[in-house]
Amino acid sequence: HLCALSSTTTFVFLSTGPPVLGSLVRGKVGQDITVPCFYSVKRTEDITSMCWGRDNCPASKCYRTIIWTDGWKVTQQHSSRYTLKGNLLTGDVSLTIVNAEEADGGTYCCRVEIPGLFNDQMSNHEVVIEKGDISTASPHTYTPEQTS
Repeated sequence: HLCALSSTTTFVFLSTGPPVLGSLVRGKVGQDITVPCFYSVKRTEDITSMCWGRDNCPASKCYRTIIWTDGWKVTQQHSSRYTLKGNLLTGDVSLTIVNAEEADGGTYCCRVEIPGLFNDQMSNHEVVIEKGDISTASPHTYTPEQTS
């Protein structure tokens, strides 16, 4: 039985506009890797559409979109390897990359469409996929990254 050894570090992207939150997620080839993204749902009226895309969040929508939801269910899915396993109705729109490949590494944008001008909640996430040598890896030794 192999443990999923992925780590997440949260940080804020500095920009001239509103702060764009983000995270650094590390995983190994062949693992399922979850990239965290949440928004606040206090009542059903708060449930809203969102998208995941590759690269940093653009001015609107998502670039190279891999998933769209209408807030209640996934309405567009680029590949079955990209899935949302959280409870959408509670604002858990974390992306799970199934059976990760090296090509899955890079930047992902989570964009939640909040009504109003410039209200969208955006976060950019850096995903690092390392080659996993399953035969020699010790499944239970794992050192989390130190963050300052």
